[in-house]
Amino acid sequence: MKINSKLLVIAGSDSSGGAGIQADIKTMTSLGSYAMTAITALTAQNTTGVSSIIKVPCKEISRQIEYTSKDIKPDAIKIGMLHSAEVIDAVLKSLKKIKAKKIIFDPVMVTTSGAKLINQKAILKIRKNLIKNVELITPNIPEAEILSKIKIRSVDDMIFAAQKMIDMGAKNVLLKGGHLQEKIITDIFLNKKEIKRFINKKIKTKNLHGTGCSLSSAIATYFSCGKTLKKSCELAINYVNHSIRSSPNYGKGNGPINHLISFKLNKKYL
Repeated sequence: MKINSKLLVIAGSDSSGGAGIQADIKTMTSLGSYAMTAITALTAQNTTGVSSIIKVPCKEISRQIEYTSKDIKPDAIKIGMLHSAEVIDAVLKSLKKIKAKKIIFDPVMVTTSGAKLINQKAILKIRKNLIKNVELITPNIPEAEILSKIKIRSVDDMIFAAQKMIDMGAKNVLLKGGHLQEKIITDIFLNKKEIKRFINKKIKTKNLHGTGCSLSSAIATYFSCGKTLKKSCELAINYVNHSIRSSPNYGKGNGPINHLISFKLNKKYL
């Protein structure tokens, strides 16, 4: 397989491999891109929950971003877990320094198992600063409720909340509808010019660990290869849905998806 683009991921590590940096690398690799990383936090976790979180100092996060990019220029950036306002400031400063473009931001705030990964000052910093400096933000419904301060109970509420984020300065929003208690999942892509609904049947499974990380990484990968942002969202949603359907059913809790669904290994390596 030919490598199609180079991406830098700024996010936390998941020791169980289903989410975070590990899911990002697997997604980008399986879709044909080269992944580089700047780790913001180390977590000890498995499919049942998070045991501990160790935060990486801001200076070390900045060094990872700048030193890596000085040698290999990324075609796109994916941002995941940023646990404090100070980290957000450091990341924004470094991204400006390396003149980063095509930035996709997944506002990771709470894990699938319910563990909180971000503080209130960081949430305010996202609203006031970070949201304006990325090409796309990809919140799920709980994250969109926190950012927009709107209670979301329907697709119409999703559109209203996404519009609020546009009013806050976001260029594009992909609001994921998986948390609504519906048989059909509606994801909303919205900017100042258009609204697009991606509609898919909900898959009944407990294996959804890392779907948000994987989706935003898939979007960044397609976007870095020249696809439009809307098309990148469509292709990424399709990739994640296929990955969910073929989940390996690992672990006792919220298991990982199958990131290798798009990967075909040459027979001589088997």
